[in-house]
Amino acid sequence: AAHLFKAIAKQHHKELIPILRPILPPEGIVFDVGAHAGQMAKLFARMAPMGRVYAFEPGAYALSVLRPAVKLRGHGRILVESIALGAEPGRLTLTTPIKRSGSYGFGLSHLGADVGGRSFRHEVEVDTVDRYIARHRIARLDLIKADIEGWELKMLQGASRTLTTLRPALVLEAVDAYLTRAGDTRAGLWRFLRDLGYVPRRLV
Repeated sequence: AAHLFKAIAKQHHKELIPILRPILPPEGIVFDVGAHAGQMAKLFARMAPMGRVYAFEPGAYALSVLRPAVKLRGHGRILVESIALGAEPGRLTLTTPIKRSGSYGFGLSHLGADVGGRSFRHEVEVDTVDRYIARHRIARLDLIKADIEGWELKMLQGASRTLTTLRPALVLEAVDAYLTRAGDTRAGLWRFLRDLGYVPRRLV
């Protein structure tokens, strides 16, 4: 209930608006990969009142918070997709840590290796950005935001055609420990982006 209240009643990350405004026009199209409770998706929907936000979130608990939050505060411009995005389609196990209090640490849900501790695990569907773009005939993509606990490079590998043709701006979390857990490195992430003509910049 507390997670749902926060997701509906509060708007975080407003400090990002001046940074995002030059790359997200009012009619912009956004892929929010790892939408969690929808705070960023809601922000994108406010910033792009004539656009569309695709909120990708495979976690069962996160979806139970995200869907009602989007229904009440999404302004009708957020489409929730209950899938993960990776390098190739298939099915993988999503691990959601359980805190000492017994609540779900759904902001730390991750694909790949299980590092131990109490957790809730379930299989999720995985698709690629390129396949999704082609299937839904999306001709424009202004921004991909990805906060997926180390799976960022794998998601981008499944988006290489989209990155080459549509050239969306990217806002990515890049945490060394999470990338290592997924079998990747920050250096590998930057090298992949530079090879596609992207120039990485640190926001925080």
